[in-house]
Amino acid sequence: MRQLNLDQIRTLVAIADLGTFSAAAQALHLAQPTVSLHVSELESRLGLPLLVRGARRVQPTPAGAELVERGRRLLRDADEAVEAARRRHAGLEGRVRIGVSTTSVVVDLLPPVFQTLSRRYPGIELSPMFVGSVDSALGLVAGTVDVAVVALPQPALPGVRFTPWVRHEMRALVPAAWPAPRRATPAWLAQQPLVMNEPGTRMQTLTLEWFGRAGFSPRARIEHNYDVAMRALVEAGYGAAVLPLRPDHVEPAGSRVRVLPLAPRLVRHLVIGHRAQEAQDGPVARVVEVMLEMAGKG
Repeated sequence: MRQLNLDQIRTLVAIADLGTFSAAAQALHLAQPTVSLHVSELESRLGLPLLVRGARRVQPTPAGAELVERGRRLLRDADEAVEAARRRHAGLEGRVRIGVSTTSVVVDLLPPVFQTLSRRYPGIELSPMFVGSVDSALGLVAGTVDVAVVALPQPALPGVRFTPWVRHEMRALVPAAWPAPRRATPAWLAQQPLVMNEPGTRMQTLTLEWFGRAGFSPRARIEHNYDVAMRALVEAGYGAAVLPLRPDHVEPAGSRVRVLPLAPRLVRHLVIGHRAQEAQDGPVARVVEVMLEMAGKG
């Protein structure tokens, strides 16, 4: 048996609701012979009667009533599927996987993006993935990441576009109990036990290049990729860390961490990566639009 025709189901439901072929034809903007053809083809396809034609009103048979009831759900589901597809095409719905390298991006930079997205595009779900700059960028090529927040420099990747986003100031976090200068220099930090990001990350490369330009090549006491865990190790007096912080960051009174500016300054340049062929009005484009808007207000 061939599959059911939704137009014929819609006609059957209209007849059951309105009671006559002519009323259904008028409501559906169809010619009455077309309505009759829909019903006869549907009955022929199923091999059973669906309507009882009375003098004044058409009534569904028990089998017809069952099909009408289930047909309403089919039509509702079909209408919802079409609307969902249209909203997805218009960039109003969808899940966007955003690759980030550190929790600081999510904690310090993304909250305004989440807030604006939830208000402007409630059907778009932004899902952070902590996979590092390198894996985030490669994930764009592989299709496992939709948007990547990565630090410069980045190698050219086929089909990937990088757009400048924000400049993130790097600071030295040291235990409050340590005697420390007003500014942390490579020479001073190189003499301290260090908590650094893991090898292969852009953050570690950026930090080591900063030391290297001053002629130092320190080794980390411990390597970790999560800002919160690195900060906890600093609080415990285990070492100093170089991490990105907001320019307006102020440590609360009584904190066990002291924040020192770096001399010379070190700035992490973050860019937004996405596949160049992404639809200009798709959900990824909406997310990038909001991210750039929020950066402009920062």
